[in-house]
Amino acid sequence: MEFCEKCGGLMIPKKSGASVLLLCRKCGKKKTAKEKKFKMSVFSDNKKSKIIVIDKKSKIDVLPRTNNPCPECENREAYWWMQQMRAADEPPTRFFKCTKCDHVWREYS
Repeated sequence: MEFCEKCGGLMIPKKSGASVLLLCRKCGKKKTAKEKKFKMSVFSDNKKSKIIVIDKKSKIDVLPRTNNPCPECENREAYWWMQQMRAADEPPTRFFKCTKCDHVWREYS
């Protein structure tokens, strides 16, 4: 998922020839996708609804970045996200993914 820099609206992928264009739902701002090799599929059960699926192997960086050294390659930058792994009364687990080697590790509170 990517958001518009101008208004904060959701950017929706649209096919434009061989490349993919991201279009803001609110203001209509257009932006070309950073990664040229991602797969986009559109499924529709009727004329009103559309589901757009982007291939998981695509490198579209939508996660926030932080300065956290990778234990594998010593790269200083990593993506991060939080996920509730245990009961709701326990803190969530922080996950990190290296921006260079794609190594994933976790950090507990």
